[in-house]
Amino acid sequence: MPRITLIEGVTMALAHELEKDDRVVVLGEDVGVNGGVFRATAGLQQRFGAERVMDTPLAESMIAGMSVGMAAQGMRPVPEIQFMGFIYPAVDQMISHAGRLRHRTRGRLQCPMVLRAPYGGGIHAPEHHSESTEAMFAHMPGVRVVIPSSPTRAYGLLLASIRCPDPVVFLEPKRIYRLAKQEVEDNGEALPLDVCYILREGTDATIVTWGAMTHETMKAANELDQKGISCEVIDLATISPIDFDTILESVEKTGRLIIVHEAPNNCGVGAEVAATVAEKGIYDLKAPIRRVTGYDTVMPLFRLEMEYLPSVRRIADAVVETLED
Repeated sequence: MPRITLIEGVTMALAHELEKDDRVVVLGEDVGVNGGVFRATAGLQQRFGAERVMDTPLAESMIAGMSVGMAAQGMRPVPEIQFMGFIYPAVDQMISHAGRLRHRTRGRLQCPMVLRAPYGGGIHAPEHHSESTEAMFAHMPGVRVVIPSSPTRAYGLLLASIRCPDPVVFLEPKRIYRLAKQEVEDNGEALPLDVCYILREGTDATIVTWGAMTHETMKAANELDQKGISCEVIDLATISPIDFDTILESVEKTGRLIIVHEAPNNCGVGAEVAATVAEKGIYDLKAPIRRVTGYDTVMPLFRLEMEYLPSVRRIADAVVETLED
């Protein structure tokens, strides 16, 4: 069984579905000949041909619009946007058409497409390359939003997303594309969408996170464990819809909730998690909910980028402060 990185898990899943299902096509800027700006599609055009792995013009609205049309006619397109900072021309297609197609046609048409994009900060890229605006897509009715945090989940969740009858925005945290390796078998087994993953069980505090922040969160939880503080770490994985049952069960056990994400604090997905726990689990809480997030500013470039992102220390301090309340 090979040990692979997160981005290799993406490539493996794409190759598996291209091989298995003739309806699957990959399209985007430089995804064919060059294999993608991060090499996520490397070798796929050579293996499956230019009609299945297609280079497109630099036109994100067109890429998304073509994909909606193909999906409506029974194909399963997987368009790539080079960076999340370039995804905004595609927003109109996703909210106005992809998310509404089934409702608009009273169920006669579906839109099984997966809009992939690398997202998040931490690689010292120029402006428009470090956004974490996942909350924008989570607010779109009819659109799923999935964020893997490991090679295993990248493979399994992308398989599930491609097979899903609904449109999916699949955001890949580029800071951890090659951070770690796991053994992943190319067996075609998808992981379930719409569920959280408990990465670490604990009894003193629940930490909810997703994407690249799972790594800092796990480090903080491990450090706190050495001090006798037991944290349960939950990876949302699917941020729309959110598996609140798992979160509420954990908060019922621990009585405390800390939410960690690198997106700005204001109106982030963490606010939705906090609001729902406050509405449905208020009597289980022993202390106020805390959020550890990016700041409500544009990502500072370049030297302050890592100061913007939540650190292991900020996460650990938030847990200790919550326990002291």
